[in-house]
Amino acid sequence: MTMNFKFLENSFPVLSQVGSMAEAYLYSDTNSCLIKLGQLGEMIVNAMFQLDNISPPATDNTHANRIVLLKRNGLIPRDIEDILHSLRTTRNKAVHANYDSFDDCKVLLELAYNLSVWFMQTYGVWSYQPAEFILPQDNSNHVDYEALLKEKEELIKKLTEQAEKITYSNTMTVEERARKAKRAADSIHLSEQETRYLIDEQLRKVGWEVDTLNLRYSKGTRPEKGRNLAIAEWPTNSTVSSRGSADYALFVGEKLVGVIEAKRAITDIPSVIDYQCKDYAKEVKEEHAKYQMGNWNGYKVPFLFATNGRKYLKQLETKSGIWFLDARQSSNIPKALQGWVSPDGVMELLAKDIAGANQSLESLPYDLLRDKDGLNLRKYQIEAIEAAEKAILDGKETILLSMATGTGKTRTILGMIYRLVKTGRFQRVLFLVDRTALGEQAQDVFKEVKIEDLMTLDQIYNLKGLDDKSIEKETKIHVATVQSLVKRIIYNEDEAMPSVSDYDLIVVDEAHRGYILDKEMGGDELLYRNQEDFVSKYRTVIEYFNAVKIAMTATPALHTSQIFGTPVFNYTYRKAVIEGYLVDHDAPHSIVTRLSKDGINYDKGETVAIYDPITGEITNSSELEDELKFDVEKFNRQVITEPFNQTVLEEIAKELNPEGDCKTLIYAVDDSHADLIVKILKEIYEPYGVTNEAVMKITGSVGGGNKKKVLEAIRKFKNEKYPTIAVTVDLLTTGIDVPEITTLVFMRRVKSRILFEQMLGRATRLCPDIGKSHFEIYDPVGVYESLEDVNTMKPVVAKPTTSFNDLLDGLEVLSEERHSKNQIDMIIAKLQRKKRIMSEKDISRFLELSGGNTPEQFIHNVEAMLVGDAKKLLLSNRKLFEMLNEGGSKPKRSVIISDKEDEMVSHTRGYGNGLKPEDYLDQFKTFVTNNINTIAALNVICTRPKELTRESLTSLRVVLDQEGFTEKQLNTAWKEVKSQDIAADIISFIRKEAIGSPLISHEQRIVNAVQKLKQKHSFSRMELDWLSRIEAQLLHEPILDKETFDSEAFKNHGGFVRINKIFNNQLDSIISELNDYMYDDGGRTTA
Repeated sequence: MTMNFKFLENSFPVLSQVGSMAEAYLYSDTNSCLIKLGQLGEMIVNAMFQLDNISPPATDNTHANRIVLLKRNGLIPRDIEDILHSLRTTRNKAVHANYDSFDDCKVLLELAYNLSVWFMQTYGVWSYQPAEFILPQDNSNHVDYEALLKEKEELIKKLTEQAEKITYSNTMTVEERARKAKRAADSIHLSEQETRYLIDEQLRKVGWEVDTLNLRYSKGTRPEKGRNLAIAEWPTNSTVSSRGSADYALFVGEKLVGVIEAKRAITDIPSVIDYQCKDYAKEVKEEHAKYQMGNWNGYKVPFLFATNGRKYLKQLETKSGIWFLDARQSSNIPKALQGWVSPDGVMELLAKDIAGANQSLESLPYDLLRDKDGLNLRKYQIEAIEAAEKAILDGKETILLSMATGTGKTRTILGMIYRLVKTGRFQRVLFLVDRTALGEQAQDVFKEVKIEDLMTLDQIYNLKGLDDKSIEKETKIHVATVQSLVKRIIYNEDEAMPSVSDYDLIVVDEAHRGYILDKEMGGDELLYRNQEDFVSKYRTVIEYFNAVKIAMTATPALHTSQIFGTPVFNYTYRKAVIEGYLVDHDAPHSIVTRLSKDGINYDKGETVAIYDPITGEITNSSELEDELKFDVEKFNRQVITEPFNQTVLEEIAKELNPEGDCKTLIYAVDDSHADLIVKILKEIYEPYGVTNEAVMKITGSVGGGNKKKVLEAIRKFKNEKYPTIAVTVDLLTTGIDVPEITTLVFMRRVKSRILFEQMLGRATRLCPDIGKSHFEIYDPVGVYESLEDVNTMKPVVAKPTTSFNDLLDGLEVLSEERHSKNQIDMIIAKLQRKKRIMSEKDISRFLELSGGNTPEQFIHNVEAMLVGDAKKLLLSNRKLFEMLNEGGSKPKRSVIISDKEDEMVSHTRGYGNGLKPEDYLDQFKTFVTNNINTIAALNVICTRPKELTRESLTSLRVVLDQEGFTEKQLNTAWKEVKSQDIAADIISFIRKEAIGSPLISHEQRIVNAVQKLKQKHSFSRMELDWLSRIEAQLLHEPILDKETFDSEAFKNHGGFVRINKIFNNQLDSIISELNDYMYDDGGRTTA
């Protein structure tokens, strides 16, 4: 009897016996053979859990979910996953449908053998070199056959019981095991027969009817109406190969739409297209001409595919994936796909006329998008759409648009999608978001905003929402989350899966995502092990589909540009503020308390209260062996300090009105901290009779984590009067639009500038209904200061004060090897210094966290590694470095509770670089006087102000903004220094500092000028009414010229031509005279 599985006998005897049993059943009972092979796969999976000490799924602990969990941990390479699922699904058919197949058994036996070899090399003997698989002999007629089977079953039972009693100790990290698993999988070479078996399964999942062994040309299978067949061994007149037959011919009904050539797993794929597939497509037999759809430069089949069955891997591009060529145009070149095209996708590709659609897109005017009764898009939003369309017409497949938070990205996307679908450039659009709440928000816009003929997008086109997992042929737009597609593509357990052709355009909202290590991870985010894993899966989902990708973000991250390229359009927050589309923030409030200034200190010999967030227990520590100190960055993370929160919130509460129209958003460290903040604020406002509804926690834990309850809380904050104060952790950091937010409070530090800017973006939106002119920032934890030196594009400078966490954060985002090497050297240097002062307790903890390595051994290991391996090792040992940062004194998992009293020290404004308000005003004066003759717009404002143009004023605002001077902060500084609340505009500030003009408010300057004009003339009633309109316009825009009367404010009333007639053709002189009066402010003349 052949014993292919005997090599497992010493290391894994029970697996050896089960494999042997499957072989024994091959000729006598193929149903039992398939069941045994499925059992072998399940036993290997269970053994992996046992050997790596992995906890099984907490709920729904099935074989399929255990495979998913191992894959999620990176322990199962793609090829191994395919084998496991083939064994599992075929076993299910054998058990539940009494399925049997000798042909399937032969292929699956060899696949199970390769799986077992991989398992031996990964978990047993790495150096094991497998023998060639040999098909077992038929021993079913042997006299002792039945007795032998019974003996094997009893042995399997005994060995299984023994194996369950063994306790394994694992010294290998998940990352090390994953690397070993991948190396072992790479050494496995599947035969062409095995490859075809796996390809069958892949084709079946996207809608093709396929069975290599039975649906063959030689067995009489022919195309039929109503069936989507992949017919094996389709004959042609080709002489390239010995057979002259294509491995598969694809038919939609009776139409020949494609040919597939399958090769062994080690074969390079692109050349197969050129040498075999092309020949098959040209050499269609004459009797099969009736199936042809056309002739394209000699090719009688439009679509050519070649594969070796391996899933696409960028690093092994030519040896993986499905290579595809559209043979209809000679300029097309083969490209790698990550999956198969579905039958519907094939027909959509055939029907698509890209050249014609491009022409339609170029000729379609933008008037509909500007319509005030429709989308009413602004100039920059149209420019963003134009930039995206130009990139599409230029043939770009990845496009990045950068638009500041609050500038109407969703409406811009809506207009863009409408144009691209209307012109037929794209058939089906996937609108991809990373949170359910963002998807709900987008769906609301799609269903509410009128576009054409008073109809919304969902009325014009078939739209599928977040709850729809599948799409229909008629679907044009589908809104989905990244997480839902991770489950459907990467962790797919269904009989069907998405095809790469399901969408031909993907629009990605909030494409900057990738800072999850700075956030609490929960719910669907637990699909990812770490930031690198998140970006990897995020990228896999986006790149899976054969589609153009358009990404939209306010804050491009490094990985965003790596995926989508540099932005083709950029509209910044500062520019939006200058142009009046967003509000600016005032100088941030810096609140300093005694504890935040001096830290929380415990002396040697003191005891502290310790809270365990896992068990909820509070215990007292033993006497401290060393001093213990926490600075403000660790408040509410490593030490719970209610007095600090109480002191800060009492100060901030003085300046909030919880019963007003304005809303406040407070960022907490975690869910427990959010509860504490809510408790304190409710106690502060309770004596004043403020409703309990005014303050609310809105985090992912609302309603026990129920998504509907969470969305209800968000909607309540967005649409109802109460709550006016919301406390969140990460749920409201991105993409949630609540224009009434006028105050942000940072009770936590964040290390990611991307996340911080997204947080600021929650308050930037205009809200004229409540008279919102700016927003306030309260910063009691020094987040501004902590982010001053953050630059993700450069290595971190190893100052003595730089922590291990800072160095690791820097290492994580570096891509160039020389930068990474420099960063690793700095970490080693810091570790060398640290080891000299480590206590015995610290060294003991070090040994525990490093897997038994002393500091010296750990350093030696890092130095001996390649840069990439050293980087992975260091980043996988963050807990170790966190211990070193704390000197080893931080209790594991626990948080210290401090009741040390606190008090206010100062409440000031931060004008940058620690400037006081008077210093800020002095710096502004110095800048103006030093540059009055070098910056043209400054000179014009002071000498010829009525010649000032919109363009030059905008340019000047940009220059001043870059220097740190904004209109709002100048007014606030003036109010603090002079105790005068004037609300002057930037022109008044410049003229005051340059030529000594009195500082008056923008409104007063306009009112005075109009009053002087009225005194000099005798105007008719109609002229006076128009002067009132001109005055109202000037209150919003300081420039008055001929162009003003052709703007939106006057255009609908006939513009300059009609208004000039009302003023008896004297409008030009009226404009000139009014400009003179506006700047007749008594300032001295300057050259």
